Amino acid sequence: MEHVELAAADLLLRPWRDADAPAVRAALRDPDVAQWNPQSGGPVDDGYALLWVRRRADWSAGDHASMAVTAADGGELLGSVSLHHIHHGDASIGYWTMPSARGRGVAVRAVVRLTEWAFTDLRLHRVELCHAVANPASCRVAERAGYAAEGTLRESYQYGDGRRYDEHLHARLATDR
Repeated sequence: MEHVELAAADLLLRPWRDADAPAVRAALRDPDVAQWNPQSGGPVDDGYALLWVRRRADWSAGDHASMAVTAADGGELLGSVSLHHIHHGDASIGYWTMPSARGRGVAVRAVVRLTEWAFTDLRLHRVELCHAVANPASCRVAERAGYAAEGTLRESYQYGDGRRYDEHLHARLATDR
């Protein structure tokens, strides 16, 4: 899969770069990001953040496409949006935002733009979005991005505090437009 850059109004979705590592380190240490987007193993230090960026920048396996969400003007890192588990026309989507970007619709615009690309360029049929029921902000992102609620997955994922949470399952189909 080839890297792309995607414009979304005042946002630019672009591949990750080594230079993003310091901002990623700060983001992964944010209590909300750490809770709802848990990292496996070890402290989130400079080395971990660089490895995180490099893994997400490597799309060679074709099973994920992870992008930095930046301000189109100035390039400030605002968040992350990723397609993962890409397989047989399906994928899952995930995202987080920097504390300074929250409440501005950044996640919604990034999710909508990456989903459009997934349907048109990757020819995916279904994209799923799961979030902890205890994370209502993520539910609002899903709804505003046009992801229909499909149900609740009971104790389906272990989050940053080590507890298993029920998750809401949302999805969009290429035919939903």
